[in-house]
Amino acid sequence: MSFQAEKPKSDNWSPKDHIPRPSLFFEDLSVGKRFPLPSRTQTDGLFTAFQAASGDNDPIHYDRVYCQSHGHPDMLAHGMQVLIQSAAGAGNFPELVADSLIAFLGLSCDFLGPVYVGDTLYPELVIAELTEQNTTGVVVMAATIRNQDGQIVLKGEHRYLIRKRSK
Repeated sequence: MSFQAEKPKSDNWSPKDHIPRPSLFFEDLSVGKRFPLPSRTQTDGLFTAFQAASGDNDPIHYDRVYCQSHGHPDMLAHGMQVLIQSAAGAGNFPELVADSLIAFLGLSCDFLGPVYVGDTLYPELVIAELTEQNTTGVVVMAATIRNQDGQIVLKGEHRYLIRKRSK
């Protein structure tokens, strides 16, 4: 018995048929719109994966005994490991602007507290500023990451270039 894929009933099929809603454009966005991102516990595995991907071999990020001898209760997460928890792609923002997103322009951040193995991080992006241009606009999103105790461990911003709707 062999399996044969069913032929489409229409030749008009497109991957765009899987987008759940029409894309938002710059003028559809508003200051204050929240984009919570999934929480993630910083496991030993994530520490190991980040060390392998980044090549950062400072023992403060992978040697418990070394960390404890320097006053830390456990391994200290690399700042970039914390920052990547704010990636907009972990949430639905990129899907919502799929047809209007032109570019990720940049980011900035401040690290405000330590993150250790076992900490659970709760990232959120909030539209903080909208700067209209001729055919596009810049969307500034405030990035905040809290730990399981509610302490803010990172504050920053992401900047995106979004198309305006064609008239």
